[in-house]
Amino acid sequence: MSEDQILKEIEQNQEEYITFFQELIQAESYNPPGNEKNVALIIDKYLKYSNIKSEIFSFGDNRANLIAYLNDNFEGKNLLYNGHMDVVPPGNVEEWKYPPLSATIKRNKYIYGRGTTDMKGGLAGIVIALKILKKLGIKLSGNLIVNAVADEETGGVYGAKWCIENKLKLIKPNFSIVAEPTRLKPLPHVISIGERGRLIIKIITNGISTHSSWPFMGKNAIYMMSEIIHNLDKIDEYLPKIKPPLSLEELKKLISDALPRPEVLEKILNEQPILNSVLKSLTQFTKSLTIIKGGIKDNVVPDRCEAIIDFRLLPGQNIDPIFNALKKLIEEDLGYILKSEPVGEPKEVFVYIENIQYSEPSYWKDWKKSSILKSFYKIIEEAYNKKPFYLLFPASADASHFRNTGYCVKTIMFGPGSGASAHSTDEYIEIKDYINAIKVYTLFAYNYLK
Repeated sequence: MSEDQILKEIEQNQEEYITFFQELIQAESYNPPGNEKNVALIIDKYLKYSNIKSEIFSFGDNRANLIAYLNDNFEGKNLLYNGHMDVVPPGNVEEWKYPPLSATIKRNKYIYGRGTTDMKGGLAGIVIALKILKKLGIKLSGNLIVNAVADEETGGVYGAKWCIENKLKLIKPNFSIVAEPTRLKPLPHVISIGERGRLIIKIITNGISTHSSWPFMGKNAIYMMSEIIHNLDKIDEYLPKIKPPLSLEELKKLISDALPRPEVLEKILNEQPILNSVLKSLTQFTKSLTIIKGGIKDNVVPDRCEAIIDFRLLPGQNIDPIFNALKKLIEEDLGYILKSEPVGEPKEVFVYIENIQYSEPSYWKDWKKSSILKSFYKIIEEAYNKKPFYLLFPASADASHFRNTGYCVKTIMFGPGSGASAHSTDEYIEIKDYINAIKVYTLFAYNYLK
């Protein structure tokens, strides 16, 4: 068996792989509510047709995780591929050029639909890699495990975290790849060796309602929230200074190594504001007000206002100082009472804060010493005919569950699709990128496990 035979197999079956990918896109798995079992059943059928052992673990209302294996021997070297089956909701479908679940192909070059990039392209790719190795009957000294999970878009507690603590507990992978989209156009693909964390906090301000013709009789909860929002940046003064794992200059150097000449990077940075934003986000703690709700009628002073704030944390940063800083701002600077529950007496004025979701930041500290990573780098370079580069992931993903628990510190992220397309209207992926990713996943598994 040779790499040429694997590549020939992929070239001859591209139509099958595209059709399978389209089926995954067309399976509705918006989270919330989830419905990941719609996707799991398609994967299960596809793998069992190839005589691959696949197990579905159902939970909740039409939700599921899936684990599949190349063989039943886990005593040797284990390689784990992970991908999530849930996707974010499409938003206003009237704004989509092609229906979100249509998996429309245009000019034989692009596939459109919700989840094409984030991340059913990567998911399909790792499933197909498993099938190819099984079909070709390649004799390997180790095992390939594919873990298709639910719940990534809402933190991964019921998905990757559950699998690690339960069904994967006794299987110890030596190396793991999370197939998230890692391309940063116009640059080549990223090999992600770390990610930022995510903390979602709900803030409730509780005031006193009254008729809007005499507002001084009440306490406007929206104005209370406005005070907090206006002063939110002040919490930076109360937080311990955190040093990013890679400085801005180090990040630029990593990118430059993949370019023909170092000066090309400055030209790209001048022309691509999205890349500047990514680099900036990888070196600092950020916060974004994303949702606000308040008021019941146009002539009533509101007694309640809710806001959601999305905090992004750097590796090494944890949530306790953030909560302490918020408490200091609300209680000492603004003079409001903080309560431990969101309800109170009719004339009670207070603020309530709640941790809605938390995903830890993570970082593989020893990635530079890894010979496995160098092999993976070479395979990507040959498949795409371009050098990839190492970088951190600006968002959060399931890799943190693998790294931070100690389950598999040697975890990276790599997958087809551009991050700019994820979660967007008219989300799409390049077919060539998708096929190249299949080559990478299959060839790496073959070389790593042979």
